[in-house]
Amino acid sequence: MANAGRPHRRHVVKLSAGVAAVALLAGALPWRSRPATAEAVFKVSHTDAEWKKLLTPAQYTVLRRSSTERPYSSPLNDEHRKGTFACAGCQLPLFSSATKFDSGTGWPSFWAPLDHAVGTETDTSLFMKRVSVHCAQCGGHLGHVFDDGPKPTGLRYCMNGVAMVFAVTSA
Repeated sequence: MANAGRPHRRHVVKLSAGVAAVALLAGALPWRSRPATAEAVFKVSHTDAEWKKLLTPAQYTVLRRSSTERPYSSPLNDEHRKGTFACAGCQLPLFSSATKFDSGTGWPSFWAPLDHAVGTETDTSLFMKRVSVHCAQCGGHLGHVFDDGPKPTGLRYCMNGVAMVFAVTSA
C-alpha cells in the first residue's frame, strides 16, 4: 500500500476544517482577557463590573476581552463621511476618516491612527503571532495592525467597528 502510515486525505481535510472552525469561534468567545496589571496603567480605568454597565455586551466582549466581531457586521465598515472614529469605551479620538480605506476584509481599516491614540502589543493567541492594537487612554482592544496596507505607511489597522463610535465633522 502506497499510503501506509500516512493519514488519509479526508482525515487531513476534517482536521483542517476543525482547526479553522476553532480559530474562527475563538475570536467570538470572551475567554481572552488583558492582564489585570495592564488595567492600572491607563488614564481611564474601571472595574470589570463598571465596564459591563458602561458598554453593550458586544462592546464589552471586544474591548475588554479582546474578542473579534464577525466580518461585515459593523455599519462603520461602510462609513464614508468625513469625521472621526473614537473609542467606544472612553471616546478618545482614534482615527480620521481621511486615513480610512476599503481593505476588503470586512472590518473598518485605516492606514494610520491619530497621534498618541493607540498602543500595540504582541498577540500570540490562536497559534499565530500578530500585533494587537488598543486604545491608549482606556486600554480597550480595538483590533490588529498588519504590514499589508496602502501607502504612505504600508500599514493596515484592521479595527472592530463595535469598538468605535463615529462623529461626523461638519465642513
